[in-house]
Amino acid sequence: MDVMKENPGEVLDVVVVGGGPAGLTAGIYLARARMNALLIEKQSPGGAPALTERIENYPGFPEGISGYELVDRMRRQAEGFGLRIASFNPLRGLREEDEGGEVKVLDTEEGELRAYAAILATGMRPAKLGVPGEEEFHGRGVSYCATCDGAFFKDSVVAVVGGGNSAVEEALFLTRFARRVVIVHRRDRLRAGKILQERALSNPKMDFKWKKVVKEIRGDQKVTGLLLADVESGEEEELPVDGVFLYVGNLPNTEELRGAVDLDERGFILTDADLRTSMKGVFAAGDVRAGAVWQVAAAVGDGVRAALNAQFHVENLRGTAYI
Repeated sequence: MDVMKENPGEVLDVVVVGGGPAGLTAGIYLARARMNALLIEKQSPGGAPALTERIENYPGFPEGISGYELVDRMRRQAEGFGLRIASFNPLRGLREEDEGGEVKVLDTEEGELRAYAAILATGMRPAKLGVPGEEEFHGRGVSYCATCDGAFFKDSVVAVVGGGNSAVEEALFLTRFARRVVIVHRRDRLRAGKILQERALSNPKMDFKWKKVVKEIRGDQKVTGLLLADVESGEEEELPVDGVFLYVGNLPNTEELRGAVDLDERGFILTDADLRTSMKGVFAAGDVRAGAVWQVAAAVGDGVRAALNAQFHVENLRGTAYI
């Protein structure tokens, strides 16, 4: 869809930036309200949940559902109500067109998009561990997505670094392929939910390296091992592995928004209770928002609130808001 050529100079009602659960939910509500809305996403819609092998805690799916299927249903539902979805490269900037600030200008590599309101739902990306070998062996044994790369490690020994929900979920998924999965965690217990802990601790294919940190990822043409250090004694040991999956936190996708909207010290977007950012008419929803819970159900709720508030903002500008 070439929205730049369809209606040059068009001022949209709302632009939604990001096609994960928050963005798609916002799109569903805006489309149902017959707002002139556009959702832009640099890849195919779905966001990080699309790479999740199975989601078990989203209401209404007692047997669980694959992340891809869940967000694909959201996409089809949004498009069914008439939402336009287009692929754009990441934003290069966001500003107000004039002193009045009614029109927002979103700068992209394809050109400028103009709208009366915007919803920022750009999500997060995996944080890097920042140790020697990580960049060198990325794609050659270092991965941040077990769902994407797990099948390449059939009958291998792999390590998973981290102890939260993502780390343990992906470690359990890897047991389908790997001969052995070793969780390396800096604490003496997992941070993941209890049911995930129970599954991991009872899985015969899983081992644990407690109170250990990775000092170096070693290899030749590909990963062959990890240099671990004890967090208390500093004693080092080498762990032979064929691959390592890193789940050590997340970073918000807000680099191009610095200076446009207020961010917290980690780069997440600051909002008020109505999800308004520091720029009038611009809202934030989902994992990119400071204080977000980082759950699909919570992102959906954010999408609803952001859409309703963006709709009210646009209709208030026109004098048509139902008050």
